Order: sequence, then C-alpha cells, then structure tokens
Amino acid sequence: MLNLYKLIEILVSLQSIVITTMLPVYIPLSFLDKSSKTFEIPITWQIPTIILLTLIFDKRVVFKAFSIYIIVGLFIFPVFHQGGSLGYLLTPNFGYLLGIYPLINIIDNLNTRNKINVGDFLKNGFIAIVTMHLTGIFYNFIQVIFYGQFNSFLYNLGKYSVGKIGYHFLMLLPLLLLIKPIKLLKYSKT
Repeated sequence: MLNLYKLIEILVSLQSIVITTMLPVYIPLSFLDKSSKTFEIPITWQIPTIILLTLIFDKRVVFKAFSIYIIVGLFIFPVFHQGGSLGYLLTPNFGYLLGIYPLINIIDNLNTRNKINVGDFLKNGFIAIVTMHLTGIFYNFIQVIFYGQFNSFLYNLGKYSVGKIGYHFLMLLPLLLLIKPIKLLKYSKT
C-alpha cells in the first residue's frame, strides 16, 4: 500500500522530471567578445535530476515517478523533450528514455552499499550513462532492422549518442557538489 509520504516523494520526483525535461543547458560565453552570448548544449537537466532523485529517494519511488512520466508523455501531454504521443515510440529518443531505467538501477547501487563518495559516484555515473546510451542504441538498431532504414542508423548514432554522451558525462560534475550534503542528510543520526 502506498502511504502519504511515498506519494509525496513520487509527486515531487515526477514534477522534477517534467520540469527539468523542459530546461535546456546553456553555457555563457561572455569571454569571447565581451557580449552576453550563450552556447546551448543539446541536452536537458533530466539525466542529472534523475541521478539526484535516485540518490535522495528509494529507486522504487523514482521508477514509479519515471513510469508515470512515460505514461503521461505517451497518452496525455507532450512532456518529452521533443514532443510526445504514441508516435514517440517510433523515434530513437524513446530508446534513451527506456535506458533511464537501468541508469536508475545502477545509481541506486550507491544507496544499497551506503557508499556515496566521489570515486564510486563517478564510476557508477559513467557506467549508468553508458548503459543508458547502449539501451538507446539497441532500441535504434531494433528500429533499423524492423523498418529496414539502415542508412539512418549511423545518423541516429551520431545525433543521439556520440553527440550527447560527452555532455552527459560533464553533467555529472555539478552533481559532485551535492554528494556531501546528500550523504549528510541520508546518514545523519537524527
């Protein structure tokens, strides 16, 4: 049975996932010509937020929130980064969304071992991101076989994996600042 506390955790997680899906990542480049130009990175804050939520809450809470997010995106509102509806199942993006499930599972290993430190976090973070991308690549490969569009596989591989995996690795760095506060919150004797 779902108690009120777990329901609040699920709603907070779902709201965070939806909001961060809509927020692009920008890097200000004011040092180039003293103007306020920005460089848009082709990702959102969704992956770091899911990693953060997994470190804070139990993985079952994040699984439920992410599953609700998938259902809402497929059947109710276009909350995904580039749209929504059942047609989103036919895009390569959906494979990367499915890859978030193993990402949550791998990051949760830090919670089950009570080893939230920088080294373990980076190791599990890299493994989780690579696993998410491999799931997306596998989903794309299945689509290529099913639809016979072999020429689009390399394009999708470059656009959705090779072009974004480095940025996803970089997004682990801001989370390093939150490891110590999370550790204090989770393992304090209050």
